[in-house]
Amino acid sequence: MIDTHSHIYEPPFNADREEVIQRARQAGVEYILLPNINADSIAPILDMCQRYPGYCFPMLGLHPEDIEEDYKQVLADMKAMLEEPNHPYIAIGEVGLDYYWDKSKIKEQDEVFHTQIEWAIEYNLPLMIHSRSSHRQLVAAISEYKDEPLSGVFHCFGGTIEEAQELLQFPGFALGIGGVVTYKNSSLPEVLTTVPLERIVLETDSPYLTPVPYRGKRNESAYVVEVLRKVAHIYNVSEQEAEDITNSNAKRIFQRINRQ
Repeated sequence: MIDTHSHIYEPPFNADREEVIQRARQAGVEYILLPNINADSIAPILDMCQRYPGYCFPMLGLHPEDIEEDYKQVLADMKAMLEEPNHPYIAIGEVGLDYYWDKSKIKEQDEVFHTQIEWAIEYNLPLMIHSRSSHRQLVAAISEYKDEPLSGVFHCFGGTIEEAQELLQFPGFALGIGGVVTYKNSSLPEVLTTVPLERIVLETDSPYLTPVPYRGKRNESAYVVEVLRKVAHIYNVSEQEAEDITNSNAKRIFQRINRQ
């Protein structure tokens, strides 16, 4: 299994991060991919990747909820990191649009997202895209680059059948499926019956969105096995087949992990 989206570099794991990694390995997690959110999270992510080489892989990006007054300088600093010839970053992320809590920075979010899409094109890296209460704007933004070889993941997908089909029109992308698919009242199982297994990847979004039966506890990468089990049930395939296909999907998108 590959956990394509985990924030285990964050403070909730400071007391037992080594044990969290051990449990992930024991559960059968092959790789853990770490999306960046702001300037402050870069160092913790790189530290983890140095401590667990070939197992944890870093992304670089500015999250839409982390846009502050100095965002232009933050972007400039990040771009300089991407200019380094041997940089370690496997994707641009976590980036995107979020209009759920705060609509006061819509213009800045749009600017920052477009800038980072252009990084993905320039540096031939996939995108890890966050979208909340902004589906229509997200589709419009990606559509502007329909002639470019973009790829990536629409992280934490939880939309409708219609929204899934709109996102799947972008051939280089997959839907990121996490713990929400295991929730009793989730509509995701029904939605996924219309989505090819070859177009999804697994994720946890640790420490958030913990799957059943651990809901209410801190999420961690080992729990991606619960997402795998649910996905295998939805698609009526063995857990091994679901694992093989979703691993292949992730490695196709995040090609830099194949070079390690």
